[in-house]
Amino acid sequence: MNLLVATQHADLVERLRMAFEGQGHRVIHVPDTLHALADEAWNQAQLILVDAVGDPLDGYRFCRLLRGEVRDLFRNLPILLLAELEPNPAAIRSCGADGWLRPEAPIQELLETLGPVMDSSLEGESGHDVGVLGVGLSPAMGRKLAALLGHFHLSLQLATAEEAGRKLGALKPSLLLLGTDATGEKPIHLMEALKGYGPLPPVLVLGRVPDEAHQRRLLLSGIHDWLGLPITGPRLLHACRRALEWSRARRLRSEYEGLMQGLREQRTMLEIEAEALRTEVLTDPLTGLLNRRAFDQNLEHHLNQWARHKRPFVLVLGDVDHFKLVNDRFGHSVGDEVLKGIAARVRSGLRRSDLAFRIGGEEFAVILPETSIAAGSEVAEKLRRRVDEEPLTLLDGRTVISSISLGAGYPGAESARELVDRVDSALYRAKQSGRNQVALAG
Repeated sequence: MNLLVATQHADLVERLRMAFEGQGHRVIHVPDTLHALADEAWNQAQLILVDAVGDPLDGYRFCRLLRGEVRDLFRNLPILLLAELEPNPAAIRSCGADGWLRPEAPIQELLETLGPVMDSSLEGESGHDVGVLGVGLSPAMGRKLAALLGHFHLSLQLATAEEAGRKLGALKPSLLLLGTDATGEKPIHLMEALKGYGPLPPVLVLGRVPDEAHQRRLLLSGIHDWLGLPITGPRLLHACRRALEWSRARRLRSEYEGLMQGLREQRTMLEIEAEALRTEVLTDPLTGLLNRRAFDQNLEHHLNQWARHKRPFVLVLGDVDHFKLVNDRFGHSVGDEVLKGIAARVRSGLRRSDLAFRIGGEEFAVILPETSIAAGSEVAEKLRRRVDEEPLTLLDGRTVISSISLGAGYPGAESARELVDRVDSALYRAKQSGRNQVALAG
């Protein structure tokens, strides 16, 4: 392990070297954080100790700088602040440090505390220890790992290959550690066996992976990472943190996708409801045609299109002839059937782009987009014939003969109200001239 120490406390550096270099670790000393950045000494470090107080870059700012790195190695590097007095815990959390250490700590304290400084870094989301299952590990390695992981709030339980499936279901561990052998085949076989028990947590292989071919096979089998021997605390912690972060990111992504799917479904339902409400608001409940509100909106729209882009349309207004006599003779229920029948005949005589409305008791309107007045008058005449030539047969066998008078007009430089009045005058002339005919607005 490379231990980087950015400090003015030279005596601390000597005690660290006495404590760790005899065990094969390397202590790298720089006088301050600026030297650490300038020399990129932190690039090879697995653990960093840095003076909390420094000028111009103190340990808190240095820690924030590394935590902002895009590379996982530097975001996850264990960092301890060196302070003579215990720093504010909130300040430690806000900068992303993993703990603190007294610069005057004796060698024994250094040996005891460089593991536990990561106590709060790997707790489970509920505040409890993170469960880890080790499969295929020797008893000696299991004891060593249990002691090492215990410092990091990782609770290790061991299982043989035969017990692994049962313990996976019972413990539901957040991490899975697999031992390997000289051939590199052992973890591959373990992965094949364990996949039958459902989705696996992140998997770390501990031990030497013999060659590139086995590395590829391990990755294809689904493992997350492997660690060579000897295994050091910071390196193991780094690998565990990355695996847990990956697992949490995968879970969050799944939850996010589920939430987005739910929102999409909710949006679809809201759109359906909105369309239903819009239809209800703009549709005449008796005939199923558009109502007066829809007529006013559409007429204004087509007039705007005419004024801006000269897009032609024809307005047709119709009124059922002698409708009061139908109601008086047959009753209002038959009158309603007559209105529905006329509406059906009007709608069936129009194009998809044409719009039909019921704008009053027995009053109808039609808007014919992209239509000349000559073509519009032909459509109006066709609608008149449909109503006149297709009498309505009631359920009791009686026949009701209806007719309709219509007026048709082309827009000019006028308002919607003025256009309606002009076409309505044509409709009035059609009625005055004997009904059941079409008159054109002047």
